Amino acid sequence: MYTIDIPGQGELQLAHAVFDFNGTLANGGDLLPDLGPLLFRVSNLLPCVILTADSFGSVHNALKALPVRVEIVKTGKDKARFVEQLAGGVVAVGNGWNDYEMFTRADLSIVTGGPEGTAAKVLQVADIFVPNIYVALDLLLNPKKIIATLRI
Repeated sequence: MYTIDIPGQGELQLAHAVFDFNGTLANGGDLLPDLGPLLFRVSNLLPCVILTADSFGSVHNALKALPVRVEIVKTGKDKARFVEQLAGGVVAVGNGWNDYEMFTRADLSIVTGGPEGTAAKVLQVADIFVPNIYVALDLLLNPKKIIATLRI
């Protein structure tokens, strides 16, 4: 369990990190540069699950060296159902319209900018917006930054 005490909001307990693949971790099906070591470090804190439709058919090859679980999903509703089934708190990270419902189920949601842009709708429900996945992973690795962003 990964616990972050946020002044004015209480304890945020996280047991899983769930990530979108294309547009968040990858561009055109290829893992973004230098992302592997950061994902590896986050996976030492929280079990990491990658939810994707795998549009480019590349997710398993792109992530084969990393200790992450890959789940193929078809829709945003599938992502939301998956998050609901996880025991404990969930941090969800994504950028697209199909992440909206997943974000509404997560205990902490981080929306990223990136090579495919960001769906404006997810900005309405995300807890934190960051310019890219590198900043999102840095937040998870340095929880005082999450505290600084979310404290009341």
